Amino acid sequence: MAGGVERTVFDDGETAENSDGVAEFYSAVGKLIKLFRERAGLTQRELAEQIGYSEDMLGLVERGKRTPRVELLTVVDDAVGAGGALKVVADDVMKAKIRVSERHPAFSKAFTAEEAKAIEIHEYSSLHIPGLLQTEAHARALYDMRRPWLSVEQVDSWVAARMARQEILSRWPLPVMSWVIDESALRRPLGGWEVHDAQLRHLLKVAEVRGVELQVMPFDRTENAGMGGSFILLTPNGRAQIAYVEVQHVNRLITDPAEVRKMAARYGTLRGQALTMRESLALIEKILGER
Repeated sequence: MAGGVERTVFDDGETAENSDGVAEFYSAVGKLIKLFRERAGLTQRELAEQIGYSEDMLGLVERGKRTPRVELLTVVDDAVGAGGALKVVADDVMKAKIRVSERHPAFSKAFTAEEAKAIEIHEYSSLHIPGLLQTEAHARALYDMRRPWLSVEQVDSWVAARMARQEILSRWPLPVMSWVIDESALRRPLGGWEVHDAQLRHLLKVAEVRGVELQVMPFDRTENAGMGGSFILLTPNGRAQIAYVEVQHVNRLITDPAEVRKMAARYGTLRGQALTMRESLALIEKILGER
């Protein structure tokens, strides 16, 4: 495309569970958690109840079968009296998660790298909850329903990478961030009602974060500028805005200035057509109350 570079790449299902020794590292962290737990005289069930995680989840982490989250390492360190030994590996765990995400299909290498450095992130989502706002259970449900089937190892690795991307929400100052989500995504109970209920409540919680703007495009709008599908706008620090689109696992990172300007204008129209943030949160609460 004249005036810019456009990359089109495909989701080829590349696995990442053994890349760069990440699996072995997670296994070592799990053994360390188990060692400190046993020294503290706690069973898996007792520790799980104490820190607010399920026994199954803790067991998977100890066996190196599930990626340990930074929050889990922190609460376990305090609970078992590890003296900071688990907290000190948290940064290395995050770096390992990033390496896993970079072993996703090729588009993720470009997209996640730009997203991590962006000073503005804006997204319109017409079909599903945006990745940065998904709960772990919701993300897992999306990958579990992928056809052709993904292996359990692929699902675990891709969920871990998606969760690692969300660390951007915990940094300060936040990028300028906004989302417009179609009402259909809020009413589609992917993963079952329990998973969906938790997802909607998570949206309400994220909306409390200072600087986050969340809007809903309701069913009853007679005009919707987003009928062409979902897209994301990213503004890297010191560089021009770029765009990202995905359909049927075919992905495009767009840098052509003319095309990006059109998408930015479209996003502005969408925000004007959508409910206000207050109205949007009220709609989410209404949907929760309908169950």
